[in-house]
Amino acid sequence: MTQIRDSIELDFCDVLFRPKRTTLNSRSEADVIREYKFKYYPKTIKSCGIMAANMATTGTFDMNDVLQKYKAITCLHKHYTEYEIKNYMTINNMDDYSDHNSYTFISTGLKDDKEQLFRLLQTGSQIDKICIDIANGYIPNLINFVKEVREKFPKSLIMVGNVVTGDMTQDLILNGADIVKVGIGPGSVCTTRKLTGVGRPQLSAILECADAAHGVGGLVCADGGCTCAGDIAKAFGAGADFVMLGGMFAGTDESAGEIIEKMYRTNEYKYHYLTDNSIESDKPIFEVKKFKQFYGMSSQLAQEKHFGGMANYRASEGKVVEIPYKGSVENVIQEILGGIRSTMSYIGAKRLKDIPKCTTFYRVNRQLNEVFGKS
Repeated sequence: MTQIRDSIELDFCDVLFRPKRTTLNSRSEADVIREYKFKYYPKTIKSCGIMAANMATTGTFDMNDVLQKYKAITCLHKHYTEYEIKNYMTINNMDDYSDHNSYTFISTGLKDDKEQLFRLLQTGSQIDKICIDIANGYIPNLINFVKEVREKFPKSLIMVGNVVTGDMTQDLILNGADIVKVGIGPGSVCTTRKLTGVGRPQLSAILECADAAHGVGGLVCADGGCTCAGDIAKAFGAGADFVMLGGMFAGTDESAGEIIEKMYRTNEYKYHYLTDNSIESDKPIFEVKKFKQFYGMSSQLAQEKHFGGMANYRASEGKVVEIPYKGSVENVIQEILGGIRSTMSYIGAKRLKDIPKCTTFYRVNRQLNEVFGKS
């Protein structure tokens, strides 16, 4: 029988942090590095909790090379070959920073990638972190696959998703997952909510799933919906242990794809003086703007590019956009960490782990002053 839940569901745009008296005199005193312990994985990881999504455009080797300097994690996309991954992980481990592979996950779905995943996990301890990524985390095959991976590789770190409810979060953790990815449809290039009518506002999903996960010793990763550093801080405030980003890391040098240049006409004109000191307008001024392509992994383009076309039993659940070119991802991660430190100084959180304890949200219906346009 059809049910309607009357509880209030909130997204990042629906809340603001309540500032509190703090012992921090400067945002520089805020510690954004946390030591993570896991339910099954025997090692600990020190990280800022930020993850690059395992999308073909953002889950790249180049992205990992930069983000790991900031103790941020990259989930490599699943379209790299077995040889490419082995070669990269071997070289990565030879770097001056011996812990670099601590920040690298390999990704898989449920079907075609299974055998490659098992071969990679058998190569040694340098490849021991897995992101099992499917759009619908409620199918029975997912739990069965998590069980199988946990039984075969008991010392692996397993992250799996996606879900938006506490019951399924706990089921996945109790069957072998260390981290559960939370989010159905919040991503900037995901059209699942529009196509299927399924989803949940991301902040409420994080609140419920984090509470459920922590109750059984697991962790959650907020996947999708963040558009700025403030949203990431809110995800941590709601209880997320990790936050996964796609669109915020797209458009950078380290994201996949070529730079696209487009000519735009401005509202300005060149002028020159005539001999009688009068002014005559000349040609309008044009400027070149740079972009990089970003697309959802269930989009028509992604299916054609990586799977040979869209299967006849499914429809596109993603779109293709052009992101303004941002330069190096270092600029992005530095701005994110700076924003999080500033949040911590406002709410009195000395450590990243303390953010949920120090969080009180105001419900709001307007966040920003847009008198001079959207910033």
